[in-house]
Amino acid sequence: MALKVHICAVGRLRSRPELDMLNDYLVRFDRTGRRLGLGPAIVNEVDDRRGGGKTAEADLLRGAVPRGAVICVLDERGKLMSSPEFAGLLGQWRDDGQSDVAFLIGGADGIDPGLFGQADAILSFGKMVWPHMLARVMLGEQLFRSASILAGAPYHRA
Repeated sequence: MALKVHICAVGRLRSRPELDMLNDYLVRFDRTGRRLGLGPAIVNEVDDRRGGGKTAEADLLRGAVPRGAVICVLDERGKLMSSPEFAGLLGQWRDDGQSDVAFLIGGADGIDPGLFGQADAILSFGKMVWPHMLARVMLGEQLFRSASILAGAPYHRA
């Protein structure tokens, strides 16, 4: 059984450079990860059209998470991990028999505090705050890098 990856994010990624980069990394992840029991990667975008703020966004994100999925919230206050550590975490979830992992990316105001209590992991890409659209690209790259690390490919040089 493969570990399907869901990127559950607030807002629509319309900007061509970021969208092209994300799609490129996710295609590369799917190709590399398939034989490792990782993927596919699926992007689930949600929009709070009523303007309910972080609480409404949290409800939409919860609705995008598959039942029983491991939940990993991306937030600058989360745990800092090296790329090999992140690859190990993905491999551990796969080896534990998880069928889905959902990475949650909030909107411009971040993640509703209520989601932190539901998270199995909280991950940070650093102490700086990154635009939520760019965070998707960074996650896509790290997913591909993780699959490469687990496959023993030379993409990661550390």
